[in-house]
Amino acid sequence: MRTFSVEEAQEVNGRRERILLLLTAVFVFINAVSLSLVEDGGVTGAHLWAAGVWLLLMGAAHAVLHRFKPERDPFLLPLLALLTGWGLVLLDRLAANFLWRQAVWLGVGTAVFTAIAILPHNLRWLRRYRYTWLIGGLTLLAATLIFGVNPSGYGAALWLPIPLVGRVFFQPSELLKLLLVVFLASYFDERETLPQTDRVNGRFGDLPYLAPLLFMWGFCMILLVWQQDLGAAALFFILFLSLLYLATGEKRYVWSGLILLLIAGVFAYFAFDLVALRVEAWWNPWPDAQDRAFQIVQSLYALANGGLIGQGVGQGFPNYIPVVHSDFVFAAIAEEWGLVGSLSVVAAFALLAQRGLKIGMMVKRPFQRYLAAGITILFSAQAILIMGGVTKLLPLTGVTLPFISYGGSSLLISSVMAGLLLFLSGKTQ
Repeated sequence: MRTFSVEEAQEVNGRRERILLLLTAVFVFINAVSLSLVEDGGVTGAHLWAAGVWLLLMGAAHAVLHRFKPERDPFLLPLLALLTGWGLVLLDRLAANFLWRQAVWLGVGTAVFTAIAILPHNLRWLRRYRYTWLIGGLTLLAATLIFGVNPSGYGAALWLPIPLVGRVFFQPSELLKLLLVVFLASYFDERETLPQTDRVNGRFGDLPYLAPLLFMWGFCMILLVWQQDLGAAALFFILFLSLLYLATGEKRYVWSGLILLLIAGVFAYFAFDLVALRVEAWWNPWPDAQDRAFQIVQSLYALANGGLIGQGVGQGFPNYIPVVHSDFVFAAIAEEWGLVGSLSVVAAFALLAQRGLKIGMMVKRPFQRYLAAGITILFSAQAILIMGGVTKLLPLTGVTLPFISYGGSSLLISSVMAGLLLFLSGKTQ
């Protein structure tokens, strides 16, 4: 069997990436044109400009990566392109007044994604200052308790206004997800570099040995519960427990964590009306279908209305679902693209998880392994939580679907994490 040289392998990867991007572009533009035909009766620039901006951004990212990062994973950029392009079409369909703002965030996110993939020589700057990064993120999160606002005018005040930029807001809990991954990866990396006798004798698993880790995680959880941002709290818990198991191999941590999660869930049910509402709506929404469970009931109707191939873009009724462009965007996909579209989104996130885990297994340094695994866990857990909530398999947590849902903070931080994965993929070549 013929073996490829490094240059030939890189050229094959580049060609594969171009083909996937071309197929993605065809999908995005077909849907943008279809939406224009449905809503305007013809092809108009009002529904094509966002797809054009997206095409320029993805083409520029591919050209830069091909020039400066030839030893990259060929699937990550096409996955990012598919999810963000689909998200722009959906936002044009569901909340067109937010489309220009999301396009700006996509431009910033794509630039950051590309820069992180090609510019750093190494990630020592992330590993070395783990406490500084995490304390900075916690400070921003704590600031929302005093200065936090909600751009919609109601609900939890989880955003901070960005000074001197007008009505632009940032959600610190999104940044804290990434910083916590960096902190945990650095912490476990340091534990792996200890003398072998320390780890064999059990010091790695002793509670005092993990005290700083548990303290920082507990502080994060307290702040999040105080803000009632329980979706982010659930993500943090899953991330912490998963990486702890990967680092120690101790199943008792998993079982202990699940018991703690159950206890926390029971406490939150009786302590917070929002949690009680979501649990009751998950368990049996029909008695309150016209009031507090209206959102999840309309989501179930959308899922049923989509059928196998969907109603077609612009031809369903997803706007009956409150906040459909953010929390319930997966229900809109199910209604207008059907089961085929829903499973395509699931497959995209499954492929993203597979590439992330493969990168984590291929890199050599412990910090890089934990970082790749942590980012993959975040993407996967967030997708599972929101898709499970929309389909009533899980209680709603209020998280967004990465890259697809409306939200500048989520899109930017997701782009940073994807850029880190792409950077690490070059270390596996």
